[in-house]
Amino acid sequence: MLLPHGAVIAVVDGQTLELYRNAGDEGEPELSALPTPKLDAHNHSGGSHHSSAGNHAGNMVNEDAHAAAAATWLNGQVLSHELKDLVVIAPPRTLGELRKHYHKLTERALLKELHKDLIGKQPRDILQALREKV
Repeated sequence: MLLPHGAVIAVVDGQTLELYRNAGDEGEPELSALPTPKLDAHNHSGGSHHSSAGNHAGNMVNEDAHAAAAATWLNGQVLSHELKDLVVIAPPRTLGELRKHYHKLTERALLKELHKDLIGKQPRDILQALREKV
């Protein structure tokens, strides 16, 4: 995959958001880590989930709230023109939740989505995963 210079890669799961920027060029990407933003996951409701003994809906609510907060932050970056090209990497369930909260302009900024859990991986591993998924 060609990754434009300056493109942001957001690696997300139910608890973490890691950000990288392509400091290289399209053909030779080089990911540099960006500071982790502070997300407000407390204002997002998980009204569709109900807890009971034996299910993990409480964790699902927290994970969904985190995904919603990450999407809200990404939306803000796109709307303020801080982010033009975006790649999102997340486990399938988190990716589904993120999609529910994307602004239309964020959807347009998306170059690629990859449903994979790459939290904590090195930039070279992230680039390799992007190359594998054509």
